[in-house]
Amino acid sequence: MNKRLSSHSATMDLVKKHGFKFTKSLGQNFLIDDNIIDKIVDGAGAGPGDKIIEVGPGIGTLTRELASRADKLMAVEIDRNLIPILADTLGDYKNVKIVNEDIIKADIRGLIDENLDGGPVKLVANLPYYITTPIIMRFLEEDINVTDIVVMVQKEVAERMNAQPGGKDFGALSVAVQYYCDTEIVAKVPRHLFVPQPNVDSIVIALRVRPERKYKVDDEALFFRVVKAAFGQRRKTLLNSISSMGTLSKDGVKEALLEAGIDEKRRGETLSLDEFALLSNTIGSKLKETVK
Repeated sequence: MNKRLSSHSATMDLVKKHGFKFTKSLGQNFLIDDNIIDKIVDGAGAGPGDKIIEVGPGIGTLTRELASRADKLMAVEIDRNLIPILADTLGDYKNVKIVNEDIIKADIRGLIDENLDGGPVKLVANLPYYITTPIIMRFLEEDINVTDIVVMVQKEVAERMNAQPGGKDFGALSVAVQYYCDTEIVAKVPRHLFVPQPNVDSIVIALRVRPERKYKVDDEALFFRVVKAAFGQRRKTLLNSISSMGTLSKDGVKEALLEAGIDEKRRGETLSLDEFALLSNTIGSKLKETVK
């Protein structure tokens, strides 16, 4: 069975053949467009030697195209009702391992060691929207050996990940993703290219994970606390929002901002990642001084 599955008729034929029922709570929307499938595969640069992890393979539409190019692929699917369909559609692909687990609870590094030779891996997926951010942040924060994350996500989420300082979309998610990665929009995907049709449009975004940190941050935990505080109440000035962390007195925060050369009246969304790094490092130095 090597005919492509990315059409409405091919998808629905498989669904009917196996008596499959879509589960709304699992965010099951299957892509039915060859062009977008190809853009995802090309965006991932899938090729010989690649080890790929796909989350939420559905009926295997994207999986087959990735597997035909890559060395090994592990497809992690939470819905056991899809496993017989995947066994049907992926039976000819000996380089694919199907894992029936919840990726949020799974031991990702253990699965990669067991099925993908320990990596490095590329995460390529049409992600269920309700778990988009937790999945991406797990791959970035947990020291998983990942080089590229190429995922289809809700349009607004992709725009936030890719946003630059000063715009309304720039926030804590923008900083978190861009701290680890370079971002690139691969394709815009209108809602009518799915079955069933979701209520939102989508975007395929590529996150190129940097092998080394671009920003000099002395204490990552403090850096992310500063970022979270800065965006916690967007209308507040930095002096007020950073003071609300409770790590330094208001006068201490005022001094830190002055030392970092950042106007205390600015708001979080106007700061670049370099400025966030500088501010968190300055606050860290102030905290060490208060301990002495």
